[in-house]
Amino acid sequence: MNKITTLFNIRYPIIQGGMIWCSGWELAAAVSNAGGLGLIGAGSMYPETLKEHIKKCKAATGKPFGVNVPLLYPQTDEIIKIIIDEKVPVVFTSAGNPAKYTAFLKDHGITVVHVIANKKFALKAIDAGVDALVAEGFEAGGHNGFEETTTMVLIPSVREVCDIPLIAAGGIATGAAMYAAMALGADGVQTGSRFVASEEASAHINFKKKVVEAGDGDTYLTLKKLVPVRLLKNEFFRQIHELEMSGASREKLAEVLGRARAKKGMFEGDTKEGELEIGQVAGLIHEILPAEKIIENLVREFNETSERMSGMKI
Repeated sequence: MNKITTLFNIRYPIIQGGMIWCSGWELAAAVSNAGGLGLIGAGSMYPETLKEHIKKCKAATGKPFGVNVPLLYPQTDEIIKIIIDEKVPVVFTSAGNPAKYTAFLKDHGITVVHVIANKKFALKAIDAGVDALVAEGFEAGGHNGFEETTTMVLIPSVREVCDIPLIAAGGIATGAAMYAAMALGADGVQTGSRFVASEEASAHINFKKKVVEAGDGDTYLTLKKLVPVRLLKNEFFRQIHELEMSGASREKLAEVLGRARAKKGMFEGDTKEGELEIGQVAGLIHEILPAEKIIENLVREFNETSERMSGMKI
């Protein structure tokens, strides 16, 4: 038992990322059933869709699960109400002010975790009363921090000011990386990209195949004039990158991005013109596996690393 397994009442300190278009009820339930904490990604769901996913997840697992809620969407109040009505035990918030909902959620008995990318926002989240933090490094897929602080630097930096449970995210897809994150001060890890390439992920098979085909250097942090996002390099990325290099305005970038670009790529499978959000660690992901096997591998690799390191001295 450690701080994370105790906080969430789970077997392993492994949390699945609540990724848009990839994290439906099937993945969340499979991760929770395997001993981790599964998260439903509310960012790509209308309120009624989220309600359906929560109900299906409850039916598929008797274990704790949660919902990831990006706070930047206009229907957040309705999303929060559904979470409370459905008695979801855990909420991960991101991309907004944690003070807005944390106390309200905790008053309803919900464990609240907030995702941050720097020490300043870690302190704000702690002041808001969150139960735990996710410190997400620059390696991570999807929307990212402006600072480009890597996980190896971010975790000990946040640990300096944080005495609540701390979860590391960004660049973690192996048990060895999990061990390293915990050696740096994390109490557990969150992994998103590794679970994109799972059988249960709601991502399109075309996207999953692109993830396992990716090599190191095949992702890039882009769209910094809008909201930084790490993408696989494809035709859409190259178009955006050329515009950025030529000094295109925010307005022009937003026009080219348009609407539902991430849905087009990750959910509908257009790997040329869609937005393909994934972490740098895609270069270490070589096969699509059941979520249970992914967790089994993480635990085995962690324990093997622990044994290998136990006698090491310099």
